[in-house]
This record gives sequence, structure tokens and C-alpha cells, in this order.
Amino acid sequence: MSDWDPDQYRRFAAERAQPFWDLVDLVDPTTVRRMVDLGCGDGALSVDAATRLGVSTLVGVDSSPAMLGRTDGLVLPGDTDVAFERGDLATWTTTSESHRGWDLVLANASLQWVPEHGTVLRGWTDALAPGGQLAVQVPANGTHDSHVVANEVGATEPFLDALGGQVPADPSAYNVLAPEEYARILFELGYETQQVTLRVYAHVLDSSSDVVEWVRGTNLNRFFERLPADLHEPFVDAYRVALLRRIGDVAPYFYPFKRILIWARHP
Repeated sequence: MSDWDPDQYRRFAAERAQPFWDLVDLVDPTTVRRMVDLGCGDGALSVDAATRLGVSTLVGVDSSPAMLGRTDGLVLPGDTDVAFERGDLATWTTTSESHRGWDLVLANASLQWVPEHGTVLRGWTDALAPGGQLAVQVPANGTHDSHVVANEVGATEPFLDALGGQVPADPSAYNVLAPEEYARILFELGYETQQVTLRVYAHVLDSSSDVVEWVRGTNLNRFFERLPADLHEPFVDAYRVALLRRIGDVAPYFYPFKRILIWARHP
């Protein structure tokens, strides 16, 4: 199975960091001492957020060994405890009794990779201490040509046969709910205060071909996980041709990216 490529993912580090910090800015730091970052990636932003929030304990969880390999040596000032561990975000709260009593459960651009968001958010809510906060950001750009074209290419040969006759579902389109659905779920989970916002991030890339590199570091992983290695580059090449035919080969390129930012405080 293919793993994430940390270097490819960080090619657009500044653009990916912007919604992360918008999410962190929603958090009330005065009550946050113990923080868990679910889908921490290489841990760099986790450590920066923990420093800004002044936490005493940070745990980062991710499913990618390659990403977690980049967390070695990350530290926080003072006596802050820092740990990074491999885990499944969907079942994280059920795997250990220690996964309880958090002041902040944060998940940036990770929830979309798992289904049944209502069930997952209930588990994360159970992990909160009284007065704990939930902060989640999910990409919601599944209707953009950058995602739609990937599905179309996956439905052509030789890729479809190698995929077992079925194109892997786009998590941004299949798993992600409407903003109002997240608001309803938070209400039913008993949160006393909440904010759910759909934001469009206006990214200006050097050229439209940069969209290929952007998606290659994230959404195309669903194909790489199921395609044999010798079809990875042919898939990217076919995707590039099809995408540029759709959006044009232009420079610069305006890439609007929709994301849902969710914050809530439990009683």
C-alpha cells in the first residue's frame, strides 16, 4: 500500500497552513492544557499550535508512518509533554482508556478521510473533559474540476481494471457533510456554543499545472493506495492532460478551495 509523501504534501505548506491557523484562532486558549491533534501529519503545525495555546500536553495522532517519521526531534519549550503515535482517527477513542479528558480535540483536514462523521464526532466528544473544545476543518472541494477529473481518469483504462472495476470514492465529496449537518450534529451532541463556517480560500498558483502537484499530495492518494506502483506516474500524466484540457493551461491560476471550519465547546 502506498504511503503519503511528506515532501509532496509540503509543496504548498503556506496555503495548507492558512486554514489551520484560522481554525486555531477559534479556540479559547485560556482553558486548554491537554491537546490532541488527530491527523497531525509531520507534527510541525501541531507543535506550533501547542506553543501558541500554551498547552502542557500534546499528543499527535496520524495513520501515515512516513508523516510520523518526520516528528522525530520535535519538542516544545519548558516541561510540555509531547508524543506522536500511529492511530486510526475513526476508532481512536475506543482503543485506550487514556484517550479521555482532553481540553481540545483538534482535527485539521483529516476527518474527511473517514466515513460516518456523526459517529466519529460522538467519539471525539466523549474524549473531551468538561468544558472541552472541538476544532475541526474539512475540505469540501469535491465538486471542483481538480477532483472531478481524477474520478473521470480513474474510470478509464488501464486504471479502472487495476482498480478492480471501481473508482475509489472521493472523501471530499462522499464523506463530507453539508455545513448545516455538522451544526445539527453538534447540537445533538450537547455542545453549548458552536461555529460552523464554509470558507472559500482564494489561492493564486503560479500556473494551472500546479493544481496537479497540489492534488497529487492529497486527493490522488486514494488512487495510489490501490494502483500498482508502475501505474502511479501514468495516472498522474493522464490526469494532467485531462485536467489542463478542462481548466486550461494558464498562468497564474486562481484555485478556489472550499473548506468547512467547525468549532464548539462542550458544557
